[in-house]
Amino acid sequence: MCTFPTKETMTIEFKSDKNCLPDSDIIDVVVAFANTEGGTLYLGLEDDGTVTGLHKKHRDITRLTAFLANKTVPPVSTRALILTQGPLEVLQLDVPKSNAIVASSSGKILRRRLKADGTPENVPMYPYEIPHRLSDLSLLDFSAQPLPDATRDDFSAAERGRLRDIIRAQHGEPALLELDDLELEKALRLVVRNGDIFRPTVTGLLLLGREDRLQSLIPTAESSIQVMDGTTLRVNETFTLPLLASIEKINSFVSAINHEDEMDVGLFRLPIPHYDKRSFREALINAYSHRDYSMLGRVRVLIENDGMTISNPGGFLQGIDAHHLLDAEPHGRNPVLADCLKRIGLAERSGRGIDRIYAGSLRYGKALPDYSTSTSTAVRLYIPDSTPDKAFIAMLAEEQKILGRDFTIYELLLLATLKHTPRQSIEELGQTTNIPSYRIRTTLETLVESGMMEAIGSGRSCTYLLSARLYHAQGIETSYVRQTDIDAVRYPELILKLAHQKGSITRADVAELLHIHTSQAYRLLRQLKDSGHLRLEGYGKHACYVPVISKESHQIKKF
Repeated sequence: MCTFPTKETMTIEFKSDKNCLPDSDIIDVVVAFANTEGGTLYLGLEDDGTVTGLHKKHRDITRLTAFLANKTVPPVSTRALILTQGPLEVLQLDVPKSNAIVASSSGKILRRRLKADGTPENVPMYPYEIPHRLSDLSLLDFSAQPLPDATRDDFSAAERGRLRDIIRAQHGEPALLELDDLELEKALRLVVRNGDIFRPTVTGLLLLGREDRLQSLIPTAESSIQVMDGTTLRVNETFTLPLLASIEKINSFVSAINHEDEMDVGLFRLPIPHYDKRSFREALINAYSHRDYSMLGRVRVLIENDGMTISNPGGFLQGIDAHHLLDAEPHGRNPVLADCLKRIGLAERSGRGIDRIYAGSLRYGKALPDYSTSTSTAVRLYIPDSTPDKAFIAMLAEEQKILGRDFTIYELLLLATLKHTPRQSIEELGQTTNIPSYRIRTTLETLVESGMMEAIGSGRSCTYLLSARLYHAQGIETSYVRQTDIDAVRYPELILKLAHQKGSITRADVAELLHIHTSQAYRLLRQLKDSGHLRLEGYGKHACYVPVISKESHQIKKF
């Protein structure tokens, strides 16, 4: 007997078919699912999940899926399956998420949303929502769109000067400085030809627009900075300025309150800021570069006692989520704007600004940046203001001199992870760091070859820990001894203790006790058997080991 979901969600819909649901209603559900996150329609269930059965008209699933493909534009390929519960049948119709905006053949465009009571509904997708959807699917670059009501007279001479100053100061493309104003704007795609005149693009007005015209033509280009002291709001400023001016204003404010400590590393004094300057600037530029300018909202910087939050309207693009940012292909919501910021020197040229954001915390032994509170409509980055680990900072500085190069982001992440959790397998490291296994393997090999890590064991039971040299550099040699010598000294003692408590012990018991592979557990049990501490009873899956001496008198021999 099949079981069905008990309630409707954004990806689950129930429809009664007692009176033969009209084809138009099924098409509406398919269109709405395709334009949201995809989902499953259960035809033959009431709204409360009661099974009432499928109408005979809908039992021909081949005809139904072909009909739905013909009635959707572009065609949606659905998958249908008839399930049974007793004498009643239910149609399960799986609808994939579409990579384009889908309409019914009659021109209806729908999407899914949640009502105030938490139940889903299918509603029209209005014209103003279409650019947002296309932007999420990377099918529309809103920042490249020309503004029909704008002219080059809407550009500010002061912002043109600011743009050139930034190119010089940030080591942007030198050739850009040799161009006159119009050629520079054309090169950066700040304007496009429209008949006999050049019209500003969204990127052009965002960077160079006069404040009054920016507020009129792109009212979404709003920013705010807030400072909380406990529950008291100390600073609350909202403004609509050209993007370059907004970045400078916020960066100057944060620089003024971003106090630094210092520590000695060899002959040098190393500054330790509360927030890494390059990391913060990259995070701020990312917020402006990847925000959805078709949505109302603002880029917001919130500074609290324990950390900083940088948020922007527009969720992660399709195929990207908060757990796989380091391995995601670099692509943005606003390619023209992002390209412009790279060419003038503000943004990371490789498109891997996220690496710099993470490295800004990892280099100081601080807690990692956190994107976990991001939603489908907003990205929120939280950067903790945690206490730096000075021993770890000094160790990284010395090892970087030995390497003769900067650490990669994956090396920093693995070193920091093993600093907090001293001994892990490849599988455990993958779960902790979200780094793909193939990258973990190659990075671990590099770190082992360089002498910064050690591998203990082999095969599936292989685990990794920081090398003795790194433990010594941090002044915690005892931790290294504890991690490496516990196998020989403590494992037999722990096994015998459990055997005496239970009366007998199996290979699976030892593997669970010591968090090791069953093959390693077998070797340890065989050593205890050979030394006379345990006796094997039974064979195969019924085999177990029984202690042969009393708990009080047994002494652990050296194996």
